[in-house]
Amino acid sequence: MHVQKYRDRYLPAMGLDGIAALPDKAWAPVIVATGAIEQHGPHLPVAVDAFIAEAVITLALERLPQGASCYIAPPITIGKSNEHTGFPGTLMITKRTLRALLLSIARQVHAWGFRNLCVINTHGGNTAVDLYTLREIESKLGLRTQFIAPQVDLGISEQENFFGYHANEAETAWMLALLERHVRPELAVCDYAGRIGDPGELRAERSAANFNWASQDLSKSGIMGNAPAGTKEKGELWLPRVGQAYADAIAKICKEAQARG
Repeated sequence: MHVQKYRDRYLPAMGLDGIAALPDKAWAPVIVATGAIEQHGPHLPVAVDAFIAEAVITLALERLPQGASCYIAPPITIGKSNEHTGFPGTLMITKRTLRALLLSIARQVHAWGFRNLCVINTHGGNTAVDLYTLREIESKLGLRTQFIAPQVDLGISEQENFFGYHANEAETAWMLALLERHVRPELAVCDYAGRIGDPGELRAERSAANFNWASQDLSKSGIMGNAPAGTKEKGELWLPRVGQAYADAIAKICKEAQARG
């Protein structure tokens, strides 16, 4: 294992000569994190998604195998969060602004000599915009792109897996492990928009048919999930698993890019 550090791979921390001299720009991916600043119930800070994105990348870098390489672009910390209006604490940009930011970053890293761009996303509201913008980047700029989203089995309950959308067990556990002093677990509640076994297949998320929703329509607290079930111990157990999954995904991208030459 060759440990890489976030700041050593953070492009804005490098000088002009350092960026120009990077030997692996033809295949090493540049990673852009897209997160959000938005309400996460009464118990979590509003920057949960931004915090988690940095933590995931940090953990992944520490677990990359020898020979894998990547670089970190400035994150897009404010996302498309219009579904969380109605609660204080939400900042948001439009889908057009998110698309424009991704395109701008892609143009610049292409001009610097990089040929691979990846997105790690920690906010569901960004997903559709990220995906269609990455396709646009490929067609317009010729950059190879990847949306990195490995599946990690945390062993949570079926109910939580199906209806734990936001400020849920996992996010609460991760934040307790990462930034415990910023969490107020005494304010956490369990708040579900539905139950396993409810009739019908039209639901807000993770169903055969989905509908557009705003968090204020699904939850009085802003929580959608079993937040009290999230513990520091679970967070400390789960985060390394998530980091390893992302490291494996990045390593695979590197291997395939090197093979293409």
